[in-house]
Amino acid sequence: MKKNLLIIAFICFGILTTKAQEEETFDLTIEVTGMKKTTGKVFIAVYNKKENFLKDTEKSLKTKVVIENKKAIAQFKGLKKGEYAVSFFHDENDNNKMDTKIFGIPKEPYGFSNNATGFMGPPKFEDAKFLIDSNKSIQIKVN
Repeated sequence: MKKNLLIIAFICFGILTTKAQEEETFDLTIEVTGMKKTTGKVFIAVYNKKENFLKDTEKSLKTKVVIENKKAIAQFKGLKKGEYAVSFFHDENDNNKMDTKIFGIPKEPYGFSNNATGFMGPPKFEDAKFLIDSNKSIQIKVN
């Protein structure tokens, strides 16, 4: 009888522990540095899937941040464990969009997590991704 109760207790504990781990969330702090101007705002987006990377979807987390001391800091709370990538652009003229030159080349400063760069375009999700399995702080430099 004691053996059966012990087995049931271990099973219940295992289920509760697994459920707690599944629901565990983490915070991500992003610091954008290296800005030459302090005008405008910084638009930051966090993506958790390759399919929506750099796409303006409701599945990406977005925020606008003011610039202080030539850097911008944003915090995203409640992220589930997994792989994420970050992109940002510095909207220097505060018109709520990224201004581009011919062929869509950005006029305004931008960057990606891992300070990833692409060849003839933006980097791939694979180059910018990082793992969140605890509270995390990352720093990204302006390109």
